Amino acid sequence: MTIAAVTPEPDPQGFVRFFSLAVGLGIALAGTIYPPLFIGSKGTVDHGMMVALFWAMSAGLVRGVGFVPRKNVWKWVFSGWSCIAGLLVASGFRWTV
Repeated sequence: MTIAAVTPEPDPQGFVRFFSLAVGLGIALAGTIYPPLFIGSKGTVDHGMMVALFWAMSAGLVRGVGFVPRKNVWKWVFSGWSCIAGLLVASGFRWTV
């Protein structure tokens, strides 16, 4: 019985994975270094913005390291596009009055 060597194929979404990982690490580092990042436009902690940022961070880290869930729901929740959506939602919370 012989075992065939499996050669990895080039990742066509390499840029998306790099962008997602950079966003996830950036949010984690920025929140650690500068906690007032989570303060909203009214001067108080904005929980909606925090949820959106943590969703973007989680999606970025999960997708950025190359993990792809099996179920379609989790594929969508932790995709590169949901990372961008989380950033857009967080910026909407941040800059609205």
